[in-house]
Amino acid sequence: MRQQEQPVDEAGPIRALIVDDERLARRRVREMLQSDREIDVVGEPANGPEAVMAVRQSNPDLMFLDVQMPGMDGFDVLSALRDERLPMIVFITAYDQYALRAFEACAVDYILKPFDRTRFERAVQQVKSRIRQERRTDLTQHLLTLLQNLNQPPGYPERMAIKDGGRIVYVKTASIEWVEAEGNYVRIHVGKASYPQLGTISALEAQLDPKKFRRIHRGTIVNIDCIRELQPWFNGCYRVILHSGAELSLSRGYKGKLL
Repeated sequence: MRQQEQPVDEAGPIRALIVDDERLARRRVREMLQSDREIDVVGEPANGPEAVMAVRQSNPDLMFLDVQMPGMDGFDVLSALRDERLPMIVFITAYDQYALRAFEACAVDYILKPFDRTRFERAVQQVKSRIRQERRTDLTQHLLTLLQNLNQPPGYPERMAIKDGGRIVYVKTASIEWVEAEGNYVRIHVGKASYPQLGTISALEAQLDPKKFRRIHRGTIVNIDCIRELQPWFNGCYRVILHSGAELSLSRGYKGKLL
């Protein structure tokens, strides 16, 4: 007998968006979710721009996303949110030719219309399994951060515990050269190595000393001691050249952080 899955856990219900330009399609998904106490539908955007706004405002855990929508399709939505922490994505569409592209975009599942409840629930179980794993990882990282700060004086940590596969790597905060957002992750660059970590760039920024680390773009933080030069670019932007040779972008909205 297969062991029964445990509920997602105490971190609260899964917040879901249903994005489809067809009202009946949105209603069908909503009805299939009605009996699931672990999922809370927090919005039903009817087009791409509404979906982008809803993700930014409601911070969902899951998004059921139609591919073909007028004006701004499902892939355009993900592109517009590339600097944000993305929810889990389940594509729901009548067209199978987008399947490969969907999984390249890290979708959890790709459901073809018309679909039955069995197929839909299989996708939902995949999402729950992923979220369960993520929340456990978040808790582990939180405990690691608490432990590493126990013996440190108040202020910004001098070292950070970074998960690297099945091991924990301790790095000096001052050795971090730059950080970039990658969907639901941030990638921390330390010398020739880089480490993807689950979380948002804003959460990591709060752990870094603002005297040494500056936000230069919506999805980029840089260690100012690692900057070699700034080169004027276009539209008021700059190229940020690091001693390592890495080239980053300083956007107009963040010029005041460096200039």
